[in-house]
Parts: sequence; C-alpha cells; structure tokens
Amino acid sequence: MRVNTGARRVAVIGGGPGGLYAAALLKRLDPEREITVWERNAPDDTFGFGVVLSDETLGGIEHADPVVYAALQAEFVRWDDIDIVHRGVRHTSGGHGFAALGRRRLLEILHERCRSLGVDLRFTAEAPPVDELTAAYDLVVAADGVHSLTRAARAEVFRPSVEEHRCRYIWLAADFAFDAFRFEIAETEHGVMQLHGYPYAADASTVIIEMREEVWRASGFADLDEAESVERCGKIFTDALGGRPLRSNRSAWTTFRTIVNDRWSHGNLVLLGDAAHTAHFSIGSGTKLAVEDALALAACLEERPTLEEALAAYEEERRPVVASTQRAARASLDWFEDLGRYLGQPTRQFAFNLLTRSRRVTHDNLRLRDPRFVAAVEREFRCPPGTPPMFTPFRLRGLTLRNRVVVSPMDMYSAVDGVPGDFHLVHLGARALGGAGLVMTEMVCVSAEGRITPGCAGLYTARQAESWRRIVDFTHRQAPGAAIGLQLGHSGRKGSTRLMWEGIDEPLPDGNWPLVAASPLPYKPGSQTPRELSRAQLTDLREQFTAAACRGARCGFDLLELHCAHGYLLSGFLSPLTNRRTDAYGGSLEKRLRFPLEVFDAVRAVWPAERPMTVRISATDWAEGGTTGDDAVAIARAFAAHGADAVDVSTGQVVADERPEYGRSYQTPYADRIRHETGLPVIAVGAISSWDDVNSLILAGRTDLCALARPHLYDPNWTLHAAAEQGYEGPGADWPMPYRAGSRRPQTGRTDAPKPRLTLGT
Repeated sequence: MRVNTGARRVAVIGGGPGGLYAAALLKRLDPEREITVWERNAPDDTFGFGVVLSDETLGGIEHADPVVYAALQAEFVRWDDIDIVHRGVRHTSGGHGFAALGRRRLLEILHERCRSLGVDLRFTAEAPPVDELTAAYDLVVAADGVHSLTRAARAEVFRPSVEEHRCRYIWLAADFAFDAFRFEIAETEHGVMQLHGYPYAADASTVIIEMREEVWRASGFADLDEAESVERCGKIFTDALGGRPLRSNRSAWTTFRTIVNDRWSHGNLVLLGDAAHTAHFSIGSGTKLAVEDALALAACLEERPTLEEALAAYEEERRPVVASTQRAARASLDWFEDLGRYLGQPTRQFAFNLLTRSRRVTHDNLRLRDPRFVAAVEREFRCPPGTPPMFTPFRLRGLTLRNRVVVSPMDMYSAVDGVPGDFHLVHLGARALGGAGLVMTEMVCVSAEGRITPGCAGLYTARQAESWRRIVDFTHRQAPGAAIGLQLGHSGRKGSTRLMWEGIDEPLPDGNWPLVAASPLPYKPGSQTPRELSRAQLTDLREQFTAAACRGARCGFDLLELHCAHGYLLSGFLSPLTNRRTDAYGGSLEKRLRFPLEVFDAVRAVWPAERPMTVRISATDWAEGGTTGDDAVAIARAFAAHGADAVDVSTGQVVADERPEYGRSYQTPYADRIRHETGLPVIAVGAISSWDDVNSLILAGRTDLCALARPHLYDPNWTLHAAAEQGYEGPGADWPMPYRAGSRRPQTGRTDAPKPRLTLGT
C-alpha cells in the first residue's frame, strides 16, 4: 500500500457524515496519521432526520470499510416502492431499491468508528482559524457544510457562486414508517404544496413540506412560529399522515441554495461535501455526495505521491460526477418548483413525469424496475401493444408523421452557388431511409446575401428548386412514410462567414457580401457590421421568403419551418440584445415580434393550407438582458395565434458571449414549459442522445416530437436501430426492403464491470 507522506497531520473541520468518514478512511489508510475533527455541535445534535444512501454508495463503503458497512447494514430500513398521490389517486411504482437510516444513528456509527481508529473528535468546539490550521497541519479538510465559514474565508480562491431558489421547505418527522417513498400533492386555495416522505426507522419517517415562496406567504406560514407551522402542515397532509402529528427538531422554513465553486482546493486546504457543492434534496444526494467525496479523497491520497497531485486528482475525479448530479438535481428542483403546470395531466402520466423528472430515471430503466406500471402509462398514452412511445404517430394538419423522431436541421456547408448536390441527396435520403418520421433540411436561405457561408444552400433560383425537387422525390419514392421538411431562413448579421471547419463565425478572408440585420450590431469583435434594414428592405425580404416558400411548395416539401432562432435575421428582431430599433419594429416584445410575424403571415398565405408550418425559436439567449422564459412563452403564443402548428424550441446562439448550461436534454425544459403553458405542440431539441430519452420525454408529456442532430450524423439509421434494439416491428419504423436483412441487432462482446474505487482489508 502506498501512503501519501504529505498528509500525516490532518485537520477536519465539520463532524458531519462526510468529514467523519474522511477522517476514518484516512486513519485506516495510515494508523500513524494524526487526525483531529472539530465539530461545533454536541455529538447527539443533528438537524435532520433520515438519510438515504444508494446501493452504489453502499458498495463503495463496503469495499473501503467493511466495519462501517456492517454497522450500516444492521440499521437500514429498506423498501422498493414509490407512491405518488395526486388528486386523490395513488399510483405505486416498484423496484427502486432504497436504504435509509436515522441521521443521528449514522453519526453515532461514524463516531464509534473514528474513536476505534484513534481519531481525535472534538465536539462543541469551534475549529481554529483556517490560517492557523493550514500552517499547523499537512492537510485541512473543510467539511463544514452549506454555510461553510472556511469557504467564505477563502472566497477569493474558491470563487463560490450561490443560487437561491423559489421554494420554501421545512424538514419534519412523523412517528410511524411510510411503507414507500411518498410524494403527495395538495392543491389548496393558496396554491400547490407537496409532501416528500420516506421511512428511516421501523417507527419513524422523514417528512419534507415544500411550496413556492408566494404560496408560502399567501398561506400565512410566514407569520407562524415553529409549532404552529408543524401543526398546520399536519392538517394539510392529514390523509398522508393518517391523522398522526408531525414533529420538528429546531425546524425552520428555508430556501434551497445551489452552491458551485470554481476550485475545491488551494495549497493544503480542500473542500468536501456541501462546502464544495450542493444538490437538491429531492434526489437524495447530499450525504451520498459527501461520502463519495471522502472515498475519492482517501483513494487519491493513497494513489498519488504528493499532496498537490492527490488534491488535483480528487477534484478531477469528482467534479464531473458532481456536475452531473447537480444537473439532475436542478432538473428535479425545477420540476417541483413548476409543479403547478403538470396538475392537469392524467394521474398516471403525472406519476411517470414525476419519476423521470431528473432524467436519471428513464422510460427504459423504469420499465425494467416496474414493467406493469410503465405498461399502464403507455396504455393511457394510447401506445398500441408492443409499441414504444417514440413509434406512435403524430398529426400536424394534413400530415401524419409515422413516429416522433425528427432529423434536426444541420448546416452541411456543401452547396455550390446555393445548389444542393449529390451530397445533400445522400445525406437527407440516407436519414429518410433510416426511419425518422420527419427529415428537415438545413437552413435554406432565401437569397444569396442571406447565406451564412458560400457553402449554404438556397431556394432563390430555379436551378436550386430543381435540385431540391430531386431530393424530395427520392425521399417520397424510396422512403415511403418519411416526411421531409423545409427550413427557410436568412443569416442576418451572422452571414458572409467561412465554412464551419475553416473557422466557424469567422469572416471570409475575401469575397464578402454586405450584411443586413434588425440593428447595426456586429455578431462579435472582428465581424462585419450589418446595415439596419429600412422599411423598403423589410418588404423586399418578406417577398424573398414568400418566393422561396412558393418554390418549396412546388418541390413537394411536406412541412415548412420558419427559422427565427440562433441569432439569424428573424431571431435578431426577437431578441432585445440584437434589436435596438426605435421604430415600430423595436422596443417592446410586441414590436420586436412585428416583422417575424409579418413574414410568417406572408409565408403561411402562400404555403398550402393542408401542409403544416412550424417556427424555430431560441427560448433563451443564455445572456443577461436577453430573451427570457416568459418571453419565449409569449413568442410561442404569438406565432400560434397566427397559425403556427408547432414550435421547434431551441436556445442560444444569438450573442457570442452566451453562457449555456450544457447537459443531457438541457434545452427540453423550455419546450416543456411552452407546451404546458400554451397548449401548442412542440419539438424538443438539445443533447437528446438516446431512444430512451425520446421515449421518456414523449411519455412524460414534455414534448410531442424530438429533434436529434449529432446522433443522426453518427448513425443515419438511428431510428431503425432504435426499433431493433427495442424489439419493435411495426408501422412506426418500416425497414426498406433492401435493408430488412439487417433489422436484427448484431451480437456484441462482453464487457466487465468497473472495479471498486477503493478496497481495503478488514
């Protein structure tokens, strides 16, 4: 065993589970270490009730410290079910596998383990100032929680950001054991409230009551003391509690705060657990993350020869795991904050939506856990027997799509003088053959000056129209059942740039054409400054869009999408960051919408009435002062009032200094909100990477269609392969006759499971 000699004297600030477990592991790794833990509270003080740990975390504990694992095993309450009670109807989903114990008992086990190993535990003792500790000890572990004084003392180093959220909640307990993890919704005269409850002992349960700030105030909780709040909560959720009372432990209403630090270590000081990061309690992550931090820190100190390397490795290992957990927790937090928008869903779909809210539980793994529950949700959704949700049809006007998969518009930069060639025929034709319900063209430009690059396709000449007609005819003839859509747009201030692989958004070295936009603002430093469009030019542009739409209709496209996203010309009118006009087309959102709606109306008037028309928008600019979620809802409503059949909900790419919050399915909450607040069908986009994601989003009612880009670049037959992998054969994924011999998934080799992160002897 290699022991890091740079960490012989260790100070731990904070006697919560993370700090105690880190102390125990480090002492176990090197019995000669001198380890001291400072905890400001008494040994039996604790402000929570139950703690939930996953099987994954328990597995890590088992391999690293069998003594602690055995003690935990003797105490755990285990259960498999989740109950969701909504409008008096309870739905139960099984197979989830939870384990919990009392927080006080967890601390007692860790106290006993630390003492048995010789860790110096100092209770009711404030830790010395951090400067003194870092000078006197080789390693200082700051595990002093969400209100970390250590983090605050070195804020200039760790650079924390703290986001406070919109719900109030209170931790309580009940003196009986729920028989499942229970979520119960109460619709009161003041607004919606929710109960999260789970057992942590044979005769006790944790109960968390949560509601939006405005509901909390309207309900009078702001004026109640602790005892009055507890009594009031018990009355509101009397059915869930069976009339039994709740109890508190210095419980207070609070708001959750998400904490992110730019750095977790500096010199010989390292953050651990809530001091470094927080994730919302609705996914049961706080203690889990702290314990896993302790495991990783101990392992890195064992594996690396110097303290500096060990702390760097610890952060490198844990940061992506924590970021992923925080994304899932944020999705869960947002879901509960916006719970009111889902109240009208059928109760089973509501339950499925709740279970999959964090995107970690998905349609497929929920189907493995509880196939009967998922089958019932699918029947309620009207999935034919044996048909995954993604392979159900969807109708827009006179067009019925065979499935819910859309090949997202992707610029190929491979046209010559705006003419799509053989590359486009193969690119779009292959994806139509590959099973998608709808294949979208790239943004097809309405004029030569409206191109992004010299390689962008257009629909402003007869020759271009002939080439598009060839592609549409091929799709309809060779891929029956596939629809093909035309996306029309104009580059605006983002035009006259190089091909993507030569320098995305970089101006052409020569041969530039003049740009026009809502306002004379360059996209980024070094970009060409566009001319502000005059009234006459607006009229000309509108006519360019209608002329291209007429050509598209004659080509036989099944659907037309107006591109009002990503900072291109029409998007430039919508965003307050790019529209600084003082005439009738600038200022308020109503005025900023005016020209895009004029174009939409003109195009809709010439587009065949039976064919649908959609609009792509950027639902947020990911930049301060830009388009907001409220704006996006208003924009969607405006287009719906003018006849849009669906909204394709994307985000960003409007300003160069945007700061997107990337992650799996990261843009879908915007589509979800628009769908539920407007009733308009939506197309969700943004890092939807698996057929499991598609099934989950569709069945939960968060979107109607899913548009995927990169997965279709990786695999043109993505949709057919999704059908094969799910064992589906039916009209939603009809294999072309020449491909049917490949409709069964090939066998794959065996892969071994990863080894435990840290394994020590008994």
